[in-house]
Amino acid sequence: MTENAELENTPDFNGLNSLGIAKAPADTRVVVAMSGGVDSSVVAAMLKDEGYDVVGITLQLYDHGIAVQKKGACCAGQDIHDARRVSEAINIPHYVLDYETRFQDSVMEEFADSYIRGETPIPCVRCNQEVKFKDLLETARDLDADVMATGHYVQQKLSGDHWQMFQAVDEKKDQSYFLFATTQDQLDYLRFPLGGMEKDDVRLLAEKYGLQVADKPDSQDICFVPNGDYASIIERLRPGASEPGDIVHIDGEVLGRHRGIIHYTIGQRKGLGIGGRDPLYVIKLLPNLKQVIVGPKEALGVSLLTIKELNWLGQEDIPETGLTIQVKVRSTRPPVAAVITRGTEAGMAHIELEVPEQGISPGQAAVFYLQERVMGGGWISKSA
Repeated sequence: MTENAELENTPDFNGLNSLGIAKAPADTRVVVAMSGGVDSSVVAAMLKDEGYDVVGITLQLYDHGIAVQKKGACCAGQDIHDARRVSEAINIPHYVLDYETRFQDSVMEEFADSYIRGETPIPCVRCNQEVKFKDLLETARDLDADVMATGHYVQQKLSGDHWQMFQAVDEKKDQSYFLFATTQDQLDYLRFPLGGMEKDDVRLLAEKYGLQVADKPDSQDICFVPNGDYASIIERLRPGASEPGDIVHIDGEVLGRHRGIIHYTIGQRKGLGIGGRDPLYVIKLLPNLKQVIVGPKEALGVSLLTIKELNWLGQEDIPETGLTIQVKVRSTRPPVAAVITRGTEAGMAHIELEVPEQGISPGQAAVFYLQERVMGGGWISKSA
């Protein structure tokens, strides 16, 4: 019997298996990035149930002793233990890789430096960009895996020879904003089996497979930031970073003193310590002058953005006259209408928002959409 004949006897055969590969599932090796949470655990169990050759890999990203005590984080000590238990329960090989040095160099150090520059970084994107979808993906290739699968909530559709990324069916769980830096080559190798599912259904599958993580809460905080205390992590990585300076109104009046710009973010209102006036918001951070600039809410409006490290996933390049798209400037905000044009330097683009947005900070991401399709994104370097 030929290989194609064997495939034709598998359920729902249409020339490709459920992962879009012209092989029988048993002949298709899949590396699953297992964080120890319910999503990636269900991905591993589901693919194993479909007959794929599944290998689980979990990354140790930061200090084990600290990690064990940190609840609600990914890639921590308890999570490694949970991933191992799930792998044993579904009978797949499981490996733990020590990526602590790479994670500190590529993610934690950049996180600290970004805050010192007066930016608002998104370390989860850097982790995907520099560790999970770069180093781990190369490890998957070294293991002769046909694809690498994760528990992220985004959809994929095959167009010609390449895969396109779309927002997840479950809008509340959609993670496309955090995956904007995924390159086309990476996207062609990655699979996201949960993108077409609701989170409640994923938990039901976890119960069906008897996974002990079925009721495990989702991670909420940045994994290496205990209790959301960013400043303490920055001060540990960069001693002396928290230097005091002036709080200055946009009209030039000095209103008070601050305890270090790393304690402030664009759009912040509370905790400024300058009561007795109309509400004031952090408008800008000037690290070179050690100044926190404050002003009224209307001063937060931004309509022009400069983007660096542009990752464009469109099959055609951005036309010289610009392209009308939707842009998401914060993970919790809906996409808004905008026009994108190429900059004069490589990797640069300019965005003009149809309606000004508030609370935009350098260091955040601008992610581009055409309807539900993810067209890529970049890092905000300037706003006006």
